[in-house]
Amino acid sequence: MLNQIQRLSQATEGRYATDEELSFLADYGRSFDLRVQTYQKLQASEALIVQQVQAKMKAMDATLFQSGQEDITNKWKRDTLRTFRYAAAAMLADDPETLRERFLFWFQTIMRAFGAQRSCGVTYTVMQEVVKQHLIPPQANLILPILEVNRRMLGTV
Repeated sequence: MLNQIQRLSQATEGRYATDEELSFLADYGRSFDLRVQTYQKLQASEALIVQQVQAKMKAMDATLFQSGQEDITNKWKRDTLRTFRYAAAAMLADDPETLRERFLFWFQTIMRAFGAQRSCGVTYTVMQEVVKQHLIPPQANLILPILEVNRRMLGTV
């Protein structure tokens, strides 16, 4: 949304925007209540969602929380909560582009430096499954594409 507004402002400098150029604002207006409800549900369910993702991942492969001999569970949880919150904000603002530009590119570099792509890939695959259990389909349809962006950017080599 923020990037779209900035592009609109630049494209329409000195003139009024056309109905077509403004259509994204009408779309956002129609989805606003659902976005707020989804954001609030994610906020209320955050701890449980992350706990369930962690449990499923440990059951799949406990080494996902190891870096050499070090247990990185607490680091994983901190990073996962941060990324989850950024994803929720991006969904609320309908702005995954800003999420990518201002957070994911930077965080991707860090995750690659630590060789954490496999763990990230599993985290955001499992998170999509868990989130579906906490949201109604229209809510899930708003956040799942953003979680998929997280998976693709952080989980690929």
